[in-house]
Amino acid sequence: MTQTSENVTWLTQEAYNQLKAELEYLSGPARTEIAVKIAAAREEGDLRENGGYHAAKEEQGKMELRVRQLTQLLEHAKVGEAPADDGVVEPGMVVTIAFDGDEDDTMTFLLASREYASADIETYSPQSPLGVGVNGKKTGDNADYELPNGKTATVKILSAKPYTG
Repeated sequence: MTQTSENVTWLTQEAYNQLKAELEYLSGPARTEIAVKIAAAREEGDLRENGGYHAAKEEQGKMELRVRQLTQLLEHAKVGEAPADDGVVEPGMVVTIAFDGDEDDTMTFLLASREYASADIETYSPQSPLGVGVNGKKTGDNADYELPNGKTATVKILSAKPYTG
């Protein structure tokens, strides 16, 4: 799980290893693959009307951006343990909230960075308005956060448990 405190990102050993492996792949074999695609597309002729060439260059740009993001993330990473099961909302926790105190109107989500987004559960960034509002609160606390329309919403923290993936 991750927890960002200023420029430091806390990662479990498993998460660190996964991100490092992704970076190694993107920095090595993936760069070679995209260079081959670009060279093959370049041989097709006029670059102004060469869709394959432009697609390969765009793919290369996205890949290089991800390499920079991973490099920066791992440079500032501290490897540690998952958050404690103490009912305090923090990155790496599965949080259940009730809207406006109505315990029939609930939502459960993972508070984590996009590296941990899961198909199993909706993920909110600690930097999102909801993430900022609930981060640091305890089970039973109320939290306010700003809606996109500028209004403020209040939620009640029903539970906060470590994500077990």
